[in-house]
Amino acid sequence: MKKAIMFDLDDTLLWDEKSVKTAFRKTCNAAREKYDINPAELEERVREQARSLYAAYDTFPFTKMIGINPFEGLWADFSDEGKEFQKLKALAPAYRRQSWTRGLSELGIADPEFGAELAETFPVMRKNSAFVYDDTFSVLDQMGKKYKLLLLTNGSPSLQQTKLDLTPELKQYFNHIVISGSFGKGKPDTSIFEYAVGRLGLESNEVLMVGDNLRTDILGAVRSGIDSVWINRREMKADDVKPAYEIERLEELLPLLESLGET
Repeated sequence: MKKAIMFDLDDTLLWDEKSVKTAFRKTCNAAREKYDINPAELEERVREQARSLYAAYDTFPFTKMIGINPFEGLWADFSDEGKEFQKLKALAPAYRRQSWTRGLSELGIADPEFGAELAETFPVMRKNSAFVYDDTFSVLDQMGKKYKLLLLTNGSPSLQQTKLDLTPELKQYFNHIVISGSFGKGKPDTSIFEYAVGRLGLESNEVLMVGDNLRTDILGAVRSGIDSVWINRREMKADDVKPAYEIERLEELLPLLESLGET
C-alpha cells in the first residue's frame, strides 16, 4: 500500500518549458524592436551559444550532477553556499552577456552593449512568466488528503526556491521539499531517492515517484526500488527505462491509483 507520493517540480507541476519559451519570446521580441531580425532565429542562436558556453566551463560536471540546465543559468543568481555555487555565481554575468551577444553576432549584429541589455531582460521576463499546469492544484488537493507528499527536485536551491516563491500556493501541499543542490547529488542518483524516502519515514515500496523525465525521475526511482509514474505529455516512446505506470496528464494519477486499489 502506498503511503506517500514524491513529485518532481519542473515540467511535472510547474510548466517550466513554457516559462522559458515565453521569456525567450518576450526578450527576442524586444530585440526585434531595435533590429530587423527574426525573434525565433535569435532564440535558436542564443540557445545554441548558451549550451556551448555552459558545457565549456569547468563547473559543467557539477551542474550536470545537480541537474541545472543552461537556460536556468541565464536567470539564476546562484546565491547558494558552497564552492561550486560560488563559481557559478561568478561566471553567471559573463555567461549571460556572451550568450546573448554571440547570438546577436550570429545574425550579423555586433552590439555587445545591447547583448548585455538583453541578458538583463531575460531574467525579468522569466520571473514574469511563471506557469502551472491547469490540473496541478486539483491533483495536489486530492493527493494531499490521502498521502504524504514530498517534492523532489533537481537544481540550485536558490533558483528552485525562487520558482516556488513565484507560485507560493505550491509549498503548502508538501510535508518535505528535497532539492538536489542542498543534498549534494541529483536525480537519478539513488542516494537522493533514499534520502527522500528516509525523510518520509517509510520504505521504498510504500512510496510512488511521479515525474516527466525518464532519465532522472524515472530512472532514479527504478534503481531505488520505487514504483514510478511517467507523465508522458508528448506521447514519446520509452527507451530502456521502464516506468511502472504511464499517464499523459497529471489528472490521470487519481484514476490510476483507484484502479490499483491504492485509494
